[in-house]
Amino acid sequence: MSAVLEGLAPVVDARTRLVVLGSFPGVASLLAQQYYGHPRNHFWPILGALWGVDLTSAAYPQRLAAARAHGLGIWDVYASCRRKGSLDSAIEHAEFNDLASLTRRAPALQAIAHNGGESARAMRETRALGLPLHRLPSTSRANASWSFERKLAAWRAVFEQHGVA
Repeated sequence: MSAVLEGLAPVVDARTRLVVLGSFPGVASLLAQQYYGHPRNHFWPILGALWGVDLTSAAYPQRLAAARAHGLGIWDVYASCRRKGSLDSAIEHAEFNDLASLTRRAPALQAIAHNGGESARAMRETRALGLPLHRLPSTSRANASWSFERKLAAWRAVFEQHGVA
């Protein structure tokens, strides 16, 4: 059986109006200790396109600073799990993060956006927070059925609705 993997700390603060919840970091992200650390993941390119900045070549601390400055928080639904590889379908024995703490950690929080289907399975947990919930198409390279432009349009609609675009 694979070892228990531990996720990353939340990126939220008092300015956070929208939190994007992924499922659990992939291998590249865990190795780099960075959210959406795989170079082919569309997360940072989408944010860069929304905000008119080049986040792809920016250092990770600058990426996080841009997210915070725009009122965006980043976290995952799972705190830990067992998994071989990076696919969500391989996640086993997952333990939830303390999602109920989001409203305390981010008092200006207006909504939660689930990045992909595995994250969206936690909507029963996040619904209890009483905030609007959104299911966004996964930014993962495994979600090849959605073009970058189609993903960008879906993300733009949610970000504009909550003033983080």
